Amino acid sequence: MSEAGGGRGCGSSVPQRAPWSLVAATAAFCLVSATSVWTAGAAPMSREERQKLGNQVLEMFDHAYGNYMEHAYPADELMPLTCRGRVRGQEPSRGDVDDALGKFSLTLIDSLDTLVVLNKTKEFEDAVRKVLRDVNLDNDVVVSVFETNIRVLGGLLGGHSLAIMLKEKGEYMQWYNDELLQMAKQLGYKLLPAFNTTSGLPYPRINLKFGIRKPEARTGTETDTCTACAGTLILEFAALSRFTGATIFEEYARKALDFLWEKRQRSSNLVGVTINIHTGDWVRKDSGVGAGIDSYYEYLLKAYVLLGDDSFLERFNTHYDAIMRYISQPPLLLDVHIHKPMLNARTWMDALLAFFPGLQVLKGDIRPAIETHEMLYQVIKKHNFLPEAFTTDFRVHWAQHPLRPEFAESTYFLYKATGDPYYLEVGKTLIENLNKYARVPCGFAAMKDVRTGSHEDRMDSFFLAEMFKYLYLLFADKEDIIFDIEDYIFTTEAHLLPLWLSTTNQSISKKNTTSDYTELDDSNFDWTCPNTQILFPNDPLYAQSIREPLKNVVDKSCPRGIIRVEESFRSGAKPPLRARDFMATNPEHLEILKKMGVSLIHLKDGRVQLVQHAIQAASSIDAEDGLRFMQEMIELSSQQQKEQQLPPRAVQIVSHPFFGRVVLTAGPAQFGLDLSKHKETRGFVASSKPYNGCSELTNPEAVMGKIALIQRGQCMFAEKARNIQNAGAIGGIVIDDNEGSSSDTAPLFQMAGDGKDTDDIKIPMLFLFSKEGSIILDAIREYEEVEVLLSDKAKDRDPDLESEEQPSSENASQDQSAEQVTPSSQEVDLVDQESPEESSLNSEPESSSPADTDNAASVSASEQNSNPMENHETTSLDGECTDLDNQLQEQSETEEDSNPNVSWGKKVQPIDSILADWNEDIEAFEMMEKDEL
Repeated sequence: MSEAGGGRGCGSSVPQRAPWSLVAATAAFCLVSATSVWTAGAAPMSREERQKLGNQVLEMFDHAYGNYMEHAYPADELMPLTCRGRVRGQEPSRGDVDDALGKFSLTLIDSLDTLVVLNKTKEFEDAVRKVLRDVNLDNDVVVSVFETNIRVLGGLLGGHSLAIMLKEKGEYMQWYNDELLQMAKQLGYKLLPAFNTTSGLPYPRINLKFGIRKPEARTGTETDTCTACAGTLILEFAALSRFTGATIFEEYARKALDFLWEKRQRSSNLVGVTINIHTGDWVRKDSGVGAGIDSYYEYLLKAYVLLGDDSFLERFNTHYDAIMRYISQPPLLLDVHIHKPMLNARTWMDALLAFFPGLQVLKGDIRPAIETHEMLYQVIKKHNFLPEAFTTDFRVHWAQHPLRPEFAESTYFLYKATGDPYYLEVGKTLIENLNKYARVPCGFAAMKDVRTGSHEDRMDSFFLAEMFKYLYLLFADKEDIIFDIEDYIFTTEAHLLPLWLSTTNQSISKKNTTSDYTELDDSNFDWTCPNTQILFPNDPLYAQSIREPLKNVVDKSCPRGIIRVEESFRSGAKPPLRARDFMATNPEHLEILKKMGVSLIHLKDGRVQLVQHAIQAASSIDAEDGLRFMQEMIELSSQQQKEQQLPPRAVQIVSHPFFGRVVLTAGPAQFGLDLSKHKETRGFVASSKPYNGCSELTNPEAVMGKIALIQRGQCMFAEKARNIQNAGAIGGIVIDDNEGSSSDTAPLFQMAGDGKDTDDIKIPMLFLFSKEGSIILDAIREYEEVEVLLSDKAKDRDPDLESEEQPSSENASQDQSAEQVTPSSQEVDLVDQESPEESSLNSEPESSSPADTDNAASVSASEQNSNPMENHETTSLDGECTDLDNQLQEQSETEEDSNPNVSWGKKVQPIDSILADWNEDIEAFEMMEKDEL
């Protein structure tokens, strides 16, 4: 999400506060001149190898784009596991993620300028004709204003920018007469009603046909929006105004940015994640550079590049100073509270912050960019992809990876800034991992869980808009691109807008209102092209010297700076009370709690509740110790809870034509062979008779030495396992009997025993929902012999084994992580055995319909995206590298229960605690994890 590389005017100063955007543009462009500094420090990659990798990127794009056009178009996105298009309303809802879909062929529009960058001009011309012929922008669909702006409006404007460029060259697009621009203008007017608020901040959603507030619109009642949602409009809206002469678009986008700037926290100069669009009050008061805020900072700097307005650069510099002062803890970037910026708001990071090193390149601040990028690369080397969120000790917090391009983006810009061939090797790794782990016969599938290697039936449009663009540019020489990339700026969706817009239709007032009320001394912020001798101090190994200390940061202890509270301990002071050492009967411990502002409350039902009031602490350091203690208490509970849980497993289809490319997330069993401790089980599958597996099998010869497929229902899981084991099966897969069920809409669960001794069951047993199971059943019908691998995580696949045949099957594993989820209430409840959504904890069999018929412990995933206590593999309470990973909530309670078959979604806590009644300065911790990732 950063600026395009380039290099005009390097080596000469630009007059201070020049009226044109060249000042900021060269801040990024001039970094390219540093290339010569680096070639002496590392072995350069040969041109032949770079060309080979560039051609590989082209082939990968063809695979993704071709399958979209063949199997999905005119749908918005491709579902690569089931080889069909994703149409809004025809697939199970994925919540906010679906707000990007507007029945306007999203992937095609988002890919327009990528086609030109990759020299596919004929395909670009064909694609433009299809957009003009087929796309309708007047659909009765509620869409995200933010996503529609950056993907669709930005895609149309990027397509228009390159269409007129090609037309001027005289070979292609000679028929073009600004048709894409007219579509963009139509869409711009459809988005304008969203700005009908007292603040000028737009509503987060709008109906393309009916606008807002009307009953038909089904939107317009929201009160909150994210900072990035309101602050990532200026590039597209200003470009639309400059292209068309209609100033209203730029005016509305500027007004939104002005309001956000006015509402920044004045003492810290930080902004929160979520704001009330009517009152301007901050709803979520945590601040970082990741989800919810990221592109707001990006667009302030790029607005200066594109529009040449000094106030945007001054605002960015003010925020950047605050970011480096409070949020940056090299190599980490940790969220803080806007009112108490010395307090970390959470101890995990989300994947979207991977764009920030690229933005720092544009800023000219290279050292921290190298440090953060290297830390992220170490995480990728550990997990193959960047998890959607990970903790400060680099454990998985959210296991999904929707093929995000931000890390590739920063890799490209660091290479442009340094010329260091190390970053070419990083890009090569990204290509290899995509082909090895994400490539499937019908495209590239998002990772549902980076730990198991399981897939989601999802290929987002940004994958084609950004990933292939940055990877191709990384390996391309200037002559490989048919136009001068340095004449354009990249939007946050990597769409290209020409820099000459800065001098076109300048009718917007540029009154500088920033310096009237900012106290920042910006004397340290250069207004000229960065001097490469300063950025790279005559040392060809400069970047390597920065990276070297971080090489093993993921596999070793936490890097310095992770826990800022440690720095507050006075020399020789007694270490603070740790949650693992706390005893409620120890008077000294109770006195320490009181000093930290923590109260112990005995409830009438015999439970104990811990509450902290920071203002009641003896000192600010004691308040921070109290905060840390409360967070550790949550971590301690999570650690003990996870000991009773089993992680998800993987079913991998390894036979022709899949060759291991399709991985299904499976629920484990509390009995039978533990796949995490023993070698995986591989074999051909066969259906058992009877299919429910509830009696002695009548076809033992068919399942002998194979993995038996059994239908859920009519008896206990353990009984099914014994019957197929007696028939000679080497493993079993239970397929849900509720037709259409999937991990999209139902919680994944682990299969429990029957209340008896199950040590006699020696084979592995896994569970698949109906849609996941149908992929295997359909494969059997089409190919007869289907071989699968049952394991704790997916094994490596050979990317060279490719088949033209596609599986005719369904899989709807969309937007839920395979990881277990903790609900906001930490009470232990038995699952209602009559509920069709959850499985019984009673050891007696039950009727097959409508309730579940097998004894199981279910995973509640309904709160996965909003739950502040989502479970993850993070807890580390040893030594001084404590993972303070869970976010504080108002209250969390626990009851003990002896029944081992507890819901995965219901957590067992031996210590009845958590938090309530936080004051203003700690309020943000109560509102974590509602990020729009």
